Amino acid sequence: MEVYTTENEQVDAVRRFFAENGKALAVGVVLGIGALVGWRFWQSHQNSNMMAASQSYQEASDRLAAGKPDDVSAAEAFAKANSNSYGVLASLELAKHFVEQNDFAKAEQQLVLAQGQTKDDNMLAMINLRLARVQLQEKKLDEALKTLDGVKGEGWAAMAQDARGDALLAKGDTKGAREAYSKGIESNASQALQVLLRMKLNNLSS
Repeated sequence: MEVYTTENEQVDAVRRFFAENGKALAVGVVLGIGALVGWRFWQSHQNSNMMAASQSYQEASDRLAAGKPDDVSAAEAFAKANSNSYGVLASLELAKHFVEQNDFAKAEQQLVLAQGQTKDDNMLAMINLRLARVQLQEKKLDEALKTLDGVKGEGWAAMAQDARGDALLAKGDTKGAREAYSKGIESNASQALQVLLRMKLNNLSS
């Protein structure tokens, strides 16, 4: 880098720099301002979209509670059209609704949809756990075990092992089920879940 020894030389250097690069600097400033304005507009647009989605979700949720066919269809359309957190929540509510109706195939469809619409690790773990439980009801035992592989996080380990034990037991793998239930107990399970897992282990020993 050139070293300037006098104040005049520094001033001359600055003048030359702006004379040679003034146009590029002006364009850069304009582009910078444009980017800032665009970013603020995008944020405002996103906030407006999320507010609208929030209101639409509340309406769809309220209608779903009534359980009428048209209301269920409206909630399904909302879940499919919104690839955001509100769409995920709608899919989870729909899955719960379909489970209560013993329509496990439709519950699975909603959970698979929710699975593809979230990147949050905790939410994804919960969705995968619910999906595995639904697949167990459908006797899709191998698929349930594969789904459980996607349940990550220490907080979900005990519940995942509980479901894994149920799947393995349904497949006739008593040894594998016993190992899964034991791991569940060792995985910082809640007191209620520990009691349940010990009961399942005791039933395997009887």
